[in-house]
Amino acid sequence: MPTQLVTPPLSGRDLARYIDHTVLKPEATETQVVQLCEEARRYHFMAVCVNPVWVKGCASLLSGTDTCVATVVGFPLGATLPEVKAYEAQQLVAAGAREIDMVINIGALKGGDHSLVARDIAAVVQASHAGGAITKVIIEAALLNDEEKKTACHIACEAGAEFVKTSTGFSIGGATVHDVFLMRHVVGPNVGVKAAGGIRTYADAMNMIAAGANRIGASASVKIMQEAEQAVSA
Repeated sequence: MPTQLVTPPLSGRDLARYIDHTVLKPEATETQVVQLCEEARRYHFMAVCVNPVWVKGCASLLSGTDTCVATVVGFPLGATLPEVKAYEAQQLVAAGAREIDMVINIGALKGGDHSLVARDIAAVVQASHAGGAITKVIIEAALLNDEEKKTACHIACEAGAEFVKTSTGFSIGGATVHDVFLMRHVVGPNVGVKAAGGIRTYADAMNMIAAGANRIGASASVKIMQEAEQAVSA
């Protein structure tokens, strides 16, 4: 299992296309969200990831750019009814979101109710796909053992999700190299793996990419890009 940098340095547009520039704190203001979009335009990040209330405004600010809008559903606990998650996804896609990061029903997974977990994910996937959006399934890996992580990834794949994602960033832990490597091994090459939670440096990002992540969720994206420029020019 990789524990150190094993990929060539990435810089500029290449690294930016891995990154979802993120602000999900409940106290985020409109000014901060506008700044997030301005930074995304400047660096050409793959997406901004914001709370649902900001989706419509971000979609307007980023119209005509190569950055899309991602948002969250059932966030951060995942303990919302499947029908509510599906409705939330439907409304957010209509508002301009092109990527839906949903939190699974963690209690159902740990309790062995895999049919509920599958129905929960499938409802959001169907609502997202109907509007032309993709779905990333947050499994909240810090709360799961390895077998539960594998099960969650299998269910997400069977439900048609495009990505599995490590963490909300609001639980007891964030992304780890171990979890990313495990998730990549389970989902194979055709489903994405997003690492999120606690990724604050260029080295952190590169380690996650080395482990198999093809998307990085980070609020420290600008700092990561600045460190990338220094690393490549050194």
